[in-house]
Amino acid sequence: MHIKIDLKIFLFALIFLLMKKIEMYALIMMFALIHEFGHIIMAIILKYKIESIEIVPYGIKMKFKVNYDDYNKKIGKGSLISLKKVLISVAGPFFNLMLCLIVLICTHFGVNFFDENANIFYANLLIFIFNLIPIYPLDGGRILQEILHITLGLKKSYMFIQDISFVCIAILSAASSIIILYYKNIIIFIVLLYLWYLTLKCEREFTMKEKIYESIEKMCKNSKIKNVTG
Repeated sequence: MHIKIDLKIFLFALIFLLMKKIEMYALIMMFALIHEFGHIIMAIILKYKIESIEIVPYGIKMKFKVNYDDYNKKIGKGSLISLKKVLISVAGPFFNLMLCLIVLICTHFGVNFFDENANIFYANLLIFIFNLIPIYPLDGGRILQEILHITLGLKKSYMFIQDISFVCIAILSAASSIIILYYKNIIIFIVLLYLWYLTLKCEREFTMKEKIYESIEKMCKNSKIKNVTG
């Protein structure tokens, strides 16, 4: 298992420190870790093993060793692996939602965690909502891409998820710009810039995958033509 640290995490920590919001960043990172435990537990249930772990500015990113037998078990135009990826992606936000509910129940019965109930609740609610935005590579984008894979096929899922991601991030940027101007909150601006960076990076990866997919399709067509003429 490989462990990697994205150095941009220190840049984010420095920015939050200068903005005197380092406690908020630490709290979000802590619950982002719990979010990842949701992914890990679901992956273990589905008998997947962790291949690599990368600590990134928004939490932890993991890759799992795929059971290649799942590729042969078709579901729609996808395979069993597509369904398992959806379940793994859903598990992370689900853990944050459960924490929100636990905090609400504890608050109702007068149980306070060092008077931090409100911060714990809003941190997990923020992580839950943010991760379910249908922008790839967020969980919401991954879930939607795999659903599109099952219903429309792999190539079309790449095309549609790119379009949906750009529409969503454009809407998010427009809405966030109002908040940034009103509250003068540079942190939201930095998070938005980083989200654009991730989206553009994934767009390049999807474009490359589409070209590979098209090359394979051409090779298959050419081999069929040769077999027929031969």
